[in-house]
Amino acid sequence: MDERDVLWVGVCAMPKKVESEPMQRILAALTSSRVAHFEPMIFDAKTLFERPIHKWPVCDALIAFHSEGFPLERAIAYAELRRPYCLNGLREQRMLLDRSKVYEVLARERVPVPRHIVVRHDGADVGRTDTRFVEHDDYIEYCGERLFKPFVEKPIDAEDHRVCIYYARPLYGRRRLFRKTANQSSVFEPGWRRVRREGAFIYEEFIPSEHQSDIKVYAVGPEYAYAERRKSPVVDGIVERNAHGKELRFPVELSTAERCVAATITAAFRQFVCGFDLIRHADGNAFYVNDVNGFSFVKGSQSYYESCGRILAEHLARECARSAAVDGE
Repeated sequence: MDERDVLWVGVCAMPKKVESEPMQRILAALTSSRVAHFEPMIFDAKTLFERPIHKWPVCDALIAFHSEGFPLERAIAYAELRRPYCLNGLREQRMLLDRSKVYEVLARERVPVPRHIVVRHDGADVGRTDTRFVEHDDYIEYCGERLFKPFVEKPIDAEDHRVCIYYARPLYGRRRLFRKTANQSSVFEPGWRRVRREGAFIYEEFIPSEHQSDIKVYAVGPEYAYAERRKSPVVDGIVERNAHGKELRFPVELSTAERCVAATITAAFRQFVCGFDLIRHADGNAFYVNDVNGFSFVKGSQSYYESCGRILAEHLARECARSAAVDGE
């Protein structure tokens, strides 16, 4: 085959993500496609962290996404230098690192989000502590807006997973959430009435969820979205696992409105592959998006890998052909 017929796909992410089974399955589905001849080019750790960007491999399309430790600014500089087609916008990934900006975009796009207020206790905006924030046993108030307990406290920094939920009488205390450790994902701390006063946070109303569960949505482009339900960590903090030690998750059929939101999110954040968190209200009459994660993939679903690989093949072939046509003018 003529090398000019090959579409070189750069894969630029943390090695742990690239080497994971889901990513390898997706790449296998992509390269086995008959839409075009795709060849992955893996950007290894030495490339990511040591080589100057002008010595990074040149590719036609780039699959690049942030996770903890990823050199996002170097990836942005590379994309601006070589100008490959980027599956997921890199500059937009900066936005995903700030939960307040994520909510601003969602609200602008009329995606339902929990009622919330943003408070910067460190006074970063004005150079002093913000005295407009008032705290009582059963609610907080900021600039005249009250938020009653229970409410959720999230750091604005999306890399900080120390989320807390504060409860009112008679159950004064907070539930502190964290990344899964063994079989635990949260712990209740009784008697805790006051919020954290150092840093910047989003405070949002606590949404009682349908079946006491969270829904993880994995969108690939505007027309495909796969969803799974899992036990919410706010229930008791105990992670439910199957016989193989994997967290129990169950496929969920999304409504037409939820699918429209998935399409809106991929477009608004320019993340063709994009995961987000969704809560269905316990009353069954509403749903809310409370987090957008960027590039995410399902674990253990062959049908998802095949669908994702097929959609990526069609999309990348089309976009690379469009770029080649523009370059040839």
